[in-house]
Amino acid sequence: MGGVLMGEFVISVRYTTKGAFGTEPGPTKFLVVPANQKDTRPAQQIARGKWVDAVLKEAKTGESTHTGKPLGDILVFIHGYNNAPPAVLKRHRLLKKDMKAQGYKGAVVSFDWPSASMAINYLEDRSDAKKTAIKLVEDCIALFSAVQARGCEINVHLLAHSTGAFVIREAFDDADDRIKISSANWSVSQIALIGADVSSKSMSATDSKSDSVYRHCVRLTNYANPYDSVLKLSNIKRIGVSPRVGRVGLPDDIPTKAVNVDCGSYFKTLIKSEAEYDGTFSHSWHIGDDFFARDLFFTIQGDIDRDRIPTRTFDRNGRLCLEK
Repeated sequence: MGGVLMGEFVISVRYTTKGAFGTEPGPTKFLVVPANQKDTRPAQQIARGKWVDAVLKEAKTGESTHTGKPLGDILVFIHGYNNAPPAVLKRHRLLKKDMKAQGYKGAVVSFDWPSASMAINYLEDRSDAKKTAIKLVEDCIALFSAVQARGCEINVHLLAHSTGAFVIREAFDDADDRIKISSANWSVSQIALIGADVSSKSMSATDSKSDSVYRHCVRLTNYANPYDSVLKLSNIKRIGVSPRVGRVGLPDDIPTKAVNVDCGSYFKTLIKSEAEYDGTFSHSWHIGDDFFARDLFFTIQGDIDRDRIPTRTFDRNGRLCLEK
């Protein structure tokens, strides 16, 4: 079993059919994907307890000099719509490689919720995202909050792409409605949103939709790209929706723990054709970009104030920007 546990950690909430994962919600499976496999499979499932122990072992970076308890970090990646399992695993591995190159020493986990491999399934994917948010609560947040309750100083961080931000928002709101979870003193450390497909106004400090997200995190960082073509209002799949936070940024009325990082100027310096990229580049450029990974690493570390992170600067309008 020791050799099997060397691999990628994935939580899958897809149903299974004929030994493969499908595009509808199903029972939660805890996977360890071997390095020589390019797809997630139900056969990679192991017992939840063994999976948690393996994640914690990889997450540990040391021990507290005060309590003797383990110190460490777990970065949970929640993908967006239109992601088949092979694409999820590919981005997981790239994210892990990027972060390790920057000095990140913790564990990386992907939460794989059911989404199709065709863009026309946007609305169905969003419906499935809402259904599976409860799984993020019960089989990820609750698991790691229980670890925190035992005194382990393991920080849990969330990175959500596109509709993954919607999954987080629904999950946190649902968690507060469940007595067993809401009665526990749980929280995550850093939440980072990239290409986030939720409305900007819903991230206001006074909006009930995001109240639980803000209350249960130490910091929320939104990376906005005004050139994100997927999040434009004229996109036929998304007609009639309000401006998205991943394109226009956070509203003015946000809690002090939230920060917006404008990536527009930096994105304009990047040159990459859509043919070379897996997905729409303007919407998904973050994973695979070492400069973004460096900013995310500083964010997760939390050692430098958000206004002094060396990958950021202020523009003439006082906006915090990602810039070399």
